[in-house]
Amino acid sequence: MYSSATTGTPTQPRTALRPPTAAGGRPGQGQAPLRDPRALAAGRGLLPRQADQLAARNGIGGDRLFRGRALEAATADRLDPAALQTPAVRAVLANIARICPGFLPRQVLREGSRHILIAGTIGRSPVVAKCLAPQALRSEHAEQLIERFHHEVSVYRAFVRHRPPVRLPRLVAADHDRCVLVMERVPGRQAARERHPVSAPTPGELRAVLGSIRSLNLWRPPTDVFGKPLDYQTEIARFHSVGQLTDRDAGDLRALLHGLAGSPLQLCHGDALLGNILLAPSGPVLVDWEQTGWYLPGYDLAVLWSVLSGDSAARRQISQLAQSGGTVARDAFLVNLVLVLMREIRLHDVPGAGEEQRIMIRRLYDDAALARRAVRTAVGTR
Repeated sequence: MYSSATTGTPTQPRTALRPPTAAGGRPGQGQAPLRDPRALAAGRGLLPRQADQLAARNGIGGDRLFRGRALEAATADRLDPAALQTPAVRAVLANIARICPGFLPRQVLREGSRHILIAGTIGRSPVVAKCLAPQALRSEHAEQLIERFHHEVSVYRAFVRHRPPVRLPRLVAADHDRCVLVMERVPGRQAARERHPVSAPTPGELRAVLGSIRSLNLWRPPTDVFGKPLDYQTEIARFHSVGQLTDRDAGDLRALLHGLAGSPLQLCHGDALLGNILLAPSGPVLVDWEQTGWYLPGYDLAVLWSVLSGDSAARRQISQLAQSGGTVARDAFLVNLVLVLMREIRLHDVPGAGEEQRIMIRRLYDDAALARRAVRTAVGTR
């Protein structure tokens, strides 16, 4: 959803002038005020502890150091006045001000056709405001987008009552009617900026991501808190009607679904793309909870598998994890995988695709053929 890594340019230390007079008054003309040693430390390559020692030697108290650190955090983002003055951004800023009068915008992280993300502060706390774009409210898909946004707000509120075992941004405020969501801004970087990344995360990062997803999937909150975003029979019929699934494909998937009728569902993020996972110092942070709910086991793993076509080792690790629960877990993962791949093909196989996109589409068709064969094998072994 957003990248929380700061993009400001570090302050370069200037040549020190004469220190203030011993009388303690304001420095006179041609004199420079004593600077926060944290800023000097950044230019000298000192560690925070060494900066504190420097502050003690210069007689600067902890209060002044604290103010310096707060100022540094507040000015980390580059101000972009032009981006903050576009009509769409100004419209959503007015909606944000209704629920957070103290919100100070700093940077537009994204201004898309569906969502607008604005980084800012409330007091000393860095936050991110996520809003539906005004043009999205006028589009033909407005009803669906509003429903998804309301669902995400409900999920964040549910997580306040039932704390999940994974890290996610803390809810600050929300306006259900105006589609505004204000949440904590977590420091970190996206696991990938593209939906289908060219390079996968490192093995250590992937293990951490899979560990967080596994923890969420094994969590058992009250069943009435979250809904069921995906109707599997309807999805099979939809892809069958447009020719993406053959009669045999649809029959095989329905046969597996029949065998999974009594198996328990699993709480899934629903859109576990690498772009929706932040790699923070404290571990992975999951964002964008618009499609969270109860799915057949392995849905999140199927989403990850579908976008990691360039890393066979990562796919092998995901497949082993998905099938570690036995035959039922294997069949559920395969049903999820076929439907996720059909969705990816429908999303990307459009006229006017460039060469890179055509290569990705060919890979998706190859992956879909592989998943179909696996489904047929699974049906034959039941």
